[in-house]
Amino acid sequence: MSETPSVRAAAALVTGAAVRLGRELALALADAGHDIALHYGSSAEAAEQTCAEIRARGVSCQVLQQDLRAVDGLEGLVARARQELPHLGVLVNSASAYAEGTIGETTPAVFDEQVAVNLLDNKVAFNQFPYAAYLLAKKALAELTRMAAMELAPRIRVNAIAPGVVLPASSRSPEYLAWRREGIPLRQTGDVARVGEALLFLQRNTFMTGQVLFVDGGESVAHVGRNFASRGTSKGRRSPEE
Repeated sequence: MSETPSVRAAAALVTGAAVRLGRELALALADAGHDIALHYGSSAEAAEQTCAEIRARGVSCQVLQQDLRAVDGLEGLVARARQELPHLGVLVNSASAYAEGTIGETTPAVFDEQVAVNLLDNKVAFNQFPYAAYLLAKKALAELTRMAAMELAPRIRVNAIAPGVVLPASSRSPEYLAWRREGIPLRQTGDVARVGEALLFLQRNTFMTGQVLFVDGGESVAHVGRNFASRGTSKGRRSPEE
């Protein structure tokens, strides 16, 4: 009796895949049998190291450099990825840039950089104006996810992941992280493995498109606003004085 031939998984182009979250997402896809087109901007050495880890998992990996701020080169990036991996069928945008600044402090150059590079996260649920351009880029991408899902259906599915506190910067103090946990309903920070699981879920579930999947312990839905019933209490119950 002959075995049914296995279906080859589509290759994935992962942007910003040399370090941090992008690296972990690329590894999660590699563990699931996907060949990887590993994009990086400036972290050449880290990209090669991540590529070696991916190849050690028994799949193919090709490293591609591209400055995502150079719009004219974006089509070339996809073309190069497809040339190296003709079975390319998944795109994961994980590149990121970070800039502080209120609306009044934001220059056109900073705004353009943030829009050109950034991925999504759970801050799309907030209005943190001290990070105006950074946050506006993410909010726009959330809406683009929904619009693109409609335009590209049924041939292409478009979904997004909005991570919460899963990979804080090394400069964040234990006190800061404890303070952040207090604002998360599950009272814990996450880890990158949970985001990888969300990515694989979206990739495998062919009946989902146009969705923004929050992986943040409930942080994005924790803000109910102030009201009479919640005055003087943190859990929405009226205080004895009332």
